[in-house]
Amino acid sequence: MDLDFIKKLTKPSDTKIVLLVMDGLGGLPRKQDNLTELEAARTPFLDSLATKSICGLQQPVASGITPGSGPGHLSLFGYNPIKYQVGRGVLSAIGINFDLKSNDLAARGNFCTVDNNGLVVDRRAGRIPTEKNKELCNILRNIEIPDVEFFIETVKEYRFSLVLRGEGLSGNLIDTDPQMLGKKPLQPKGLSPETEKTVRIVSNFIEQTSELLKDQDLANMVLLRGFSKKSNWPTMKDVFGLNCAAIAAYPMYRGLAKLLGMGILETGQEVKDEFNTLSDNWSKYDFFYLHIKKSDSAGEDGNFDEKVARIEEVDEQIPRLLDLYPDVVIVTGDHSTPSLMKYHSWHPVPVLLYSKYCRADRVEKFGERACITGGLGPRFLAEDLLPLALANAKRLEKFGA
Repeated sequence: MDLDFIKKLTKPSDTKIVLLVMDGLGGLPRKQDNLTELEAARTPFLDSLATKSICGLQQPVASGITPGSGPGHLSLFGYNPIKYQVGRGVLSAIGINFDLKSNDLAARGNFCTVDNNGLVVDRRAGRIPTEKNKELCNILRNIEIPDVEFFIETVKEYRFSLVLRGEGLSGNLIDTDPQMLGKKPLQPKGLSPETEKTVRIVSNFIEQTSELLKDQDLANMVLLRGFSKKSNWPTMKDVFGLNCAAIAAYPMYRGLAKLLGMGILETGQEVKDEFNTLSDNWSKYDFFYLHIKKSDSAGEDGNFDEKVARIEEVDEQIPRLLDLYPDVVIVTGDHSTPSLMKYHSWHPVPVLLYSKYCRADRVEKFGERACITGGLGPRFLAEDLLPLALANAKRLEKFGA
């Protein structure tokens, strides 16, 4: 959908839209009963909602493409994820309210564990507590690098934000994260000639980091991803006429929401806290993005039962959402994270869209195999969800004479 085109059709309304994103929602069947995590979960309220909704499987980017969290969310917000690309470094920095300048180069970092041979044995350093992260960031602030100013800030648990500030920096670098265990961290490498200075600076940072952390038990090395600079994009208010609020416990998702002009609502870490925040702010906004992180974390850890439990936890809160009488509800994920794979995957994601104007299909359970038969189809583009939500919320004018 062309943003300039949709902008011309938007009209004001007092209707309310809720986009509930269970991160990494999609899964793959386990052997014992051939059920995915969503199918194995007891979800009576989501199942009931599905019977009143139009359902399907949404494709975050394109067939066969495994999306990162950024592209997966951008498509849900109505932005073409190929045209509008943003690195995780920028999202991490903005998500912790770092004052990112236009020429700053940001990267998202993981504290990780390497063995005596320098091979990665844990990409997340045992999910160290945030307090330990802060301690490690203080250690790394002793690093000195010529020709650049750098900032290292705690994000959460094992994640940190690295920002480089100086002249002539380029984000056209590969990640140093090998994305698998048993491999050495990749050496910084540029993808174009103008990256020479940046590669030298990043290499220097990593060398000093390795020395400073070598005696740590778990977090004895770092991995860097998503080298990027800040983009200047049209906001969701500008394009869709929506007064948007984001409810997300994890900084990166607040960063993406902030980049698109959403108001960021402070909330607690638990699912019920986020739904409390939704209720408390219901009268103040007309679009709510509510993000649930722990379904994805469980999938990444390969913990099928934990992911089931997190989905069931969300299901328990659905009556509270419906008691607010939203005009449109979308429930989906930003991508699939099957416990079987312990990582993001290319598989389409279950989605339901509820409104009093939708044509309910015959889906009776919110799950992968049920949704593949739904009215939205098995390969519905996630980018089309927001315009469809606007239509169901009576926020789009007729096109043409």
